[in-house]
Amino acid sequence: QVQLVESGGGLVQAGGSLRLSCAASGSTFSRNAMGWYRQAPGKQRELVASITDGGATNYADSVKGRFTISRDNDKNTVNLQMNSPKPEDTAVYYCNFRARIGGVWADAYWGQGTQVTVSS
Repeated sequence: QVQLVESGGGLVQAGGSLRLSCAASGSTFSRNAMGWYRQAPGKQRELVASITDGGATNYADSVKGRFTISRDNDKNTVNLQMNSPKPEDTAVYYCNFRARIGGVWADAYWGQGTQVTVSS
């Protein structure tokens, strides 16, 4: 089992900045990927950004150049720096963790979600 605790959501003005953090605890295998997904009202949950334990990153096209994902492997934390957010970034943001065991990706764990609201 893996527990994920998110922090840092809230209200931010468009063009400002906001930082989300997520701490993982429990059975956190060293080979893993952590990331952030979001879900806006009436829409499907979508990937925002992910990062592997080796530092490989993946971003949604809509956030490239504005958001930066980073992690601390020693602390099992992942951060999402949101610069120049737009009203369309408003959503509930979820932290995600997946372990890679024997070359196979295990089921994902999810945080409870943190609301991010971007005002225009």
